[in-house]
Amino acid sequence: MMSNLFSIFDPSTNILNLSINWLSTFLGLLFLPYSFWFIPNRHLIIWKFILMKLHNEFKTLLKNNYFQGSTFIFISLFSFILFNNFLGLFPYIFTSTSHLSLSLSISLPLWLSFMLYGWITNYQHMFIHMIPQGTPTILMPFMVLIETISNIIRPGTLAVRLTANMIAGHLLMTLLSNMGSIIPSYLIMFLIFTQILLLILESAVAIIQSYVIAILSTLYSSEVN
Repeated sequence: MMSNLFSIFDPSTNILNLSINWLSTFLGLLFLPYSFWFIPNRHLIIWKFILMKLHNEFKTLLKNNYFQGSTFIFISLFSFILFNNFLGLFPYIFTSTSHLSLSLSISLPLWLSFMLYGWITNYQHMFIHMIPQGTPTILMPFMVLIETISNIIRPGTLAVRLTANMIAGHLLMTLLSNMGSIIPSYLIMFLIFTQILLLILESAVAIIQSYVIAILSTLYSSEVN
């Protein structure tokens, strides 16, 4: 039962032993209307409003580290994750963000680039950051160890947070959909109503997780300088 339940996350389309399900991560952009990008409409206006809000928030978080175009990285990260989260809510579409291979491929290079930049360009600040101000001398070695472990597990926590939230919601929707053939007929409407509420909840989770990943990445970037 468990293997069948989790099989909804398995890539199932193969050509020459190469899974093409991962192409859904990028090919969905081809389905967006051409006019969406160039002709002003209410959807474009709302999207630009959201991006400007994110730009101002990321700019505030980066503080002295802000330079022209630096927020574009995190806005692009937010847009990419949000797009894939929503794409996975549609039936028979591969959910790439429910796999650690994708989420870790996003978080690990970001974290590694932040760490390399910080230790190469401003190593004194990185050393100082390991010991919070006012730490007793006897606790300093332990604080260095704790901060080191905390920094090392950051890409893992980012990846697991995104993957676990996507998997949990999809499993709940799958379990509810499988109950349709075994529950009494008078409870069908209640089941449909529950699935609609769960779909709304998953839509909110898709937005929140995209925002959390982008915000945490911005904070990690602001710490290295």
